[in-house]
Amino acid sequence: MATSSSSSPRRALGPSSRGVVPPFQVMDVLDRVAVLRAQGRDVVSLCAGEPAGGAPTLVSEAAAAVHASRRPLTYTSALGTHELRAEIAAHYRRWYGLDLDPARVAVTTGSSGGFVLAFLAAFEAGDRVALARPGYPAYRNILRALGCEVVEVDCGPETRFQPTPEQLDAVERGGPLAGLVLASPANPTGTMVDRDELAALTTWCRDRGVRLVSDEIYHGVTYPEPGAATVDPRGVCALEGDPTAVVVSSFSKYWGMTGWRLGWLVLPEDLARPVDALAGNVALCPPAPAQYAAVAAFAEDSYRECDAAVAEFAATRALLLASADRLGWGPAAPPDGAFYYWADLGPQLGRWGGSAAYASALLEQAGVAVTPGGDFDDRTGGRYVRLSFAAGPSAVAEAVARIEAFHAAT
Repeated sequence: MATSSSSSPRRALGPSSRGVVPPFQVMDVLDRVAVLRAQGRDVVSLCAGEPAGGAPTLVSEAAAAVHASRRPLTYTSALGTHELRAEIAAHYRRWYGLDLDPARVAVTTGSSGGFVLAFLAAFEAGDRVALARPGYPAYRNILRALGCEVVEVDCGPETRFQPTPEQLDAVERGGPLAGLVLASPANPTGTMVDRDELAALTTWCRDRGVRLVSDEIYHGVTYPEPGAATVDPRGVCALEGDPTAVVVSSFSKYWGMTGWRLGWLVLPEDLARPVDALAGNVALCPPAPAQYAAVAAFAEDSYRECDAAVAEFAATRALLLASADRLGWGPAAPPDGAFYYWADLGPQLGRWGGSAAYASALLEQAGVAVTPGGDFDDRTGGRYVRLSFAAGPSAVAEAVARIEAFHAAT
């Protein structure tokens, strides 16, 4: 009877270290909101960055037509349909005056799928990649799951929560960087870099051979101040200063198409073929019906409808800023874009001990859902909450009244 043995110990079954990443707390909050609503509770949810209006009318109509036609929904090209990629390229001419070869566009399964593909294609395991803290937690968690060393740059009010070349010089003393992830407008702060600041960062990256990954998913959802000559009304595209940058964008925010799971990358030539190969292996292709319908997002009527939605965000932002004293919190980041209000808890911190306990009590007792800051900053995020004003003015007005009453009662 043949037997086999090995002197080396077997690894116990269990998850890999790469798979052990923190959960995204906003999803836990959304789950609790769903439970409370199922129980009949009236909950004002301001935790998710999800525009209340949904997709433009023409996109919804196009999707209905796709399904009504009984058209076979087969695989598309791994990087998306040629028609949609051409429309995205034309969008860059419209908004930024950039001539873009559609071959550099990769349609992805949301911007989340785009980040996975971009990071896989651009970075080796062990590469040091910098990003701002506070920042969107998926950057950090995806990079770490892929074996990269995440270098968080502490960015506070003094730099408007955005990294500077001087800060990057300081972190490079710990070893060369392979990449920088930049978000403008940023999540959770809503702050932006202007054209001059972006030029300084792209020059810094270009001079040192650092790959810039620019998250531009909130472009178009911006609130430029009158007379701010260096701020583009839509946001400044990193490709203006660095053709080797990777740009990540999405249909989720300006177009309100969160659940359609459709985003895109604009790739430098050296990454186009690797991303094509990776995309075909990881997901075969992005969702076909969403792609066919998304072409209508670039119609004139769709742009007008989305701009009207941004005008409502601006009105809701103004209402929120005018109500800041009633919230009873501390200082907040200036929301230049996106639809977030990132605020220190101020006097509430001592009463609750941290934002997780505060947000839980606010939800359970007052029926208002906000996101605790620990997701976005694992050092000082316990002092902060993020409120999304994407739900619209009536929801925000009701939430402010409930928060004010909650503080008075507790």
